[in-house]
Amino acid sequence: MNNRYEFLYLFDCTDANPNGDPDAGNLPRLDPETGQGLVTDVMLKRKVRNFIQLTKSDQPGKDIYIKEKAILNNQHARAYTALDKDPKKAKQPERDEAKEWMCKNFYDIRTFGAVMTTDVNCGQVRGPVQFSFARSIDRIVTAEHAVTRMAVTTEKEAEKQSGDNRTMGRKFTVPYGLYKCQGFVNPFLAQQTGFSDEDLELLFTSLENAFQFDQSAARPAGSMNPRALIVFKHPNDLGKAPSHKLLEGVSVTRKDGIEVPRAFSDYQITIPDELRQFCSDNDIEIIERL
Repeated sequence: MNNRYEFLYLFDCTDANPNGDPDAGNLPRLDPETGQGLVTDVMLKRKVRNFIQLTKSDQPGKDIYIKEKAILNNQHARAYTALDKDPKKAKQPERDEAKEWMCKNFYDIRTFGAVMTTDVNCGQVRGPVQFSFARSIDRIVTAEHAVTRMAVTTEKEAEKQSGDNRTMGRKFTVPYGLYKCQGFVNPFLAQQTGFSDEDLELLFTSLENAFQFDQSAARPAGSMNPRALIVFKHPNDLGKAPSHKLLEGVSVTRKDGIEVPRAFSDYQITIPDELRQFCSDNDIEIIERL
C-alpha cells in the first residue's frame, strides 16, 4: 500500500443501545458535559472482526486473533508450530519470524495491531488502521424501560413470584442518534504489517455491513445502520493535507426546522465545493461509498 487514507464514517441508532457502559449499569455511553453520545473504537473494531470472522474466516490470511473464548497463547503457539520453532528457546530473530507469521495469517493483527508479548512471545505489532471514538452529532437522551421476568431459575423463586410480584428489570435505549467516527490508514505501518489494498477494501466492506449480522435484543434489526462512508485517498504515502482539514471540512447538520432529530433524513451531509476544489488541486480523491 502506497497511499495515505482518512475516512469519515457515520451510522445511526434508533430505539437501541449502541454501546452500553458496563461501569454504568449498561447505560448508553455519553459525554457528561455536552450530552453527546459516545461509541468506543473497540466496539467498531469488534464489528469489523465479527463480520470478517463470519464471512471470510475460511480464507487464507483472514483468521481473527481477538475472538470470543480465544486463548491467546494458543494462537501464538500456532506460529511457532508452523515455523517449527521452540517458543521457550526463541530469541529476537525467531520472535520476529513469529510476528510476521501472525500478521500474515490474522487479518485483525495486520489491520489493528496487537500486543503479543505473553508467555509465548510473538512480539508487538502497531496497526496501520485506527478509529476515533464515535460521537453523536447532537445530544442524546437515554430512555429507560421497565421489563418483567416471566420465568424464574429455582422453585424457591417461583414461590415468591406470583401475580404482580414479578422480578423487574431495565432496558436502556437511545431514541435516536447519528454518530460520527473518524478513521486513518497509515501506509508506512501498512507496509510493515503487510496490510494490502485488498485488506483495505475488506475493511470498508465490513464498515458498510457492520450491523447487518449483529442484531440482538439491545440492537434489533434495522435499529443501527451505516449512513455514510467518505474516504479521502492521497496520491502518495505522505499525503497532501492535514487530516483535520479534510475530516472537519465535511459538514453534518440538522435540516432547517428540525428541533428534535428522529431520523437520518433530519440531517444534511455536505462536502463543500471549496473542499472538493482543494482536494482536486492536490490530487486527493474523494470516494463516497455510501
